[in-house]
Amino acid sequence: MKPQPPAYFRFTDASGKYFVIKLNDKEKIAHARRILSGDEVEFVHVSAKIVKEKADYNPNWNYHLSPDSIEFFGYAIEVCDATMEYVEENLNDAGGAFLPNNHWCPWSSVFVDEIS
Repeated sequence: MKPQPPAYFRFTDASGKYFVIKLNDKEKIAHARRILSGDEVEFVHVSAKIVKEKADYNPNWNYHLSPDSIEFFGYAIEVCDATMEYVEENLNDAGGAFLPNNHWCPWSSVFVDEIS
């Protein structure tokens, strides 16, 4: 069986900046596409573990999201909420009291498009 080629999606948040995620799982890719089409209206925000290093597909940030950890949510606990700019500014503190276990769930995340 041929492996699923990755898909890349861009989202924004309250900061007005853009962040790119990589999805490898066909069900997660389909879910993200349903968000963009408007067919998914409940689980529309992104949540995942941050990795404290640049990714070639997300060059504007010094961190990226672990593709295998990406999930979608409607509501989440406050301790994992932050804008992408705030995460960048406080990256050294992530994993402790700030974003415990490096789990990030930006409440204001909104999918913008799929990048080819």
